[in-house]
Amino acid sequence: VQLQASGGGLVQAGGSLRLSCVASGRTFSNYVMGWFRQAPGKEREFVGRISGGGSSSSTASTDSIKGRFAISRDNAKNTVYLQMNSLRPEDTAVYYCAATSLPHFTNSPDEYDYWGQGTQVTVSS
Repeated sequence: VQLQASGGGLVQAGGSLRLSCVASGRTFSNYVMGWFRQAPGKEREFVGRISGGGSSSSTASTDSIKGRFAISRDNAKNTVYLQMNSLRPEDTAVYYCAATSLPHFTNSPDEYDYWGQGTQVTVSS
């Protein structure tokens, strides 16, 4: 599976962005899709995931993410989305989409098989 993330950019605090990730090469609906982010000097952090059919999704329960981000997918377009609202400067990071063929939900980066190249999100105060 090849993944191509886009939609990042510079936004003011309180604003919104929607990231997209287009997949190609395999049957998209066979994969659980995840979003991760990595800020400079920090470990890669789980953001959220969505089931192959799109009926079940969840985002990280940490206070830094909970309630502000949402994941969706359109299997007809081979695309997964990350809607980010009420953005804060601490959301500044490179955001990655990833795919796993494991049948269960996982938030461990090690269990994702395929990764996009990342898209930079910068939130100014």
